[in-house]
Amino acid sequence: MIERFPYKTALVTGGAGFIGSHLVEQLLEMNVKVVCLDNFSGGKWENLRGVKDHPLLTVAKADVTDFEGIVDWFQGVEVVFHEAVSKNTVCMKNPRLDLKTNAEGTFNVLEASRLHGVKKIVHASTGSVYGEPVYVPEDEKHPTEPVSFYGTSKLAAEKYCQVFRRLYGMNISILRYFHVYGPRQEDNDFGGVVSIFIRRVLNNQSPIVYGDGSQVRSFTYVRDVVKANLLAASHPQSDGEIYNCASGLKITIQELAELVLRQLRREDLPIAYADWKPGDIKHFDIDNAKIKGIGMSFDWDFERGVAETIARRPKA
Repeated sequence: MIERFPYKTALVTGGAGFIGSHLVEQLLEMNVKVVCLDNFSGGKWENLRGVKDHPLLTVAKADVTDFEGIVDWFQGVEVVFHEAVSKNTVCMKNPRLDLKTNAEGTFNVLEASRLHGVKKIVHASTGSVYGEPVYVPEDEKHPTEPVSFYGTSKLAAEKYCQVFRRLYGMNISILRYFHVYGPRQEDNDFGGVVSIFIRRVLNNQSPIVYGDGSQVRSFTYVRDVVKANLLAASHPQSDGEIYNCASGLKITIQELAELVLRQLRREDLPIAYADWKPGDIKHFDIDNAKIKGIGMSFDWDFERGVAETIARRPKA
């Protein structure tokens, strides 16, 4: 996936989660010694099923909000991938936990990394830091005016990354994710729309489209996100940079619903429609030229990615 990865030891926060577990798997495949740090509130042991007995893997049950509980795990680690997060879908229910996890948790990860001399940090952020688009396509210089608690706490985390880099000379890169999907993504009501649609159709339920389905998303397959993390970790020009981690695809929610019905051979099932969700951003048009400029290619087209997500869904 990456021609030359310069680190022999890595720590992945949220390593039993959706994106983190895929990253853990890839690092182990590259013969990197990995600490998977997760409190298992959102992460699952089953996400690590394929690697749980790997000799290079250590699983640490710990919470990024507990500095004393995580700090020792950073000893001897060369690169940290900070994937632990409070999800966008739960921030309205518990905005204080959202703040504690995303902002204070990131501070703790940065401080533990500083104390143990970690050489590189890749921080997982989100396109939610932008808020409503002022211009399109949105590049990394777009104003950051988040419209949710989640976007606000993730922007605070970015700022902590920048301050740590400025004060202590730490090598940190930030990836802003957009609409990541793929195997192991939660398919409950707090999950992603791709997995939710698949689950509903398999259960003989109509996919529910909010509004008229014209809202556009830049769906990005999880394996491409893993590749972007490894590239940001290893590229010599990535220090201090922020990158949009988005496929650049423009897929409407209506098109997604039709594709899921078609791939599951349930085109007889009608699409259900509901009122627009408050605050739903209608159109995402993301500029990914900057990350492509350091050699990133997004290899998964949407139909193939959805087919793989369906094929690798756990059997009931």
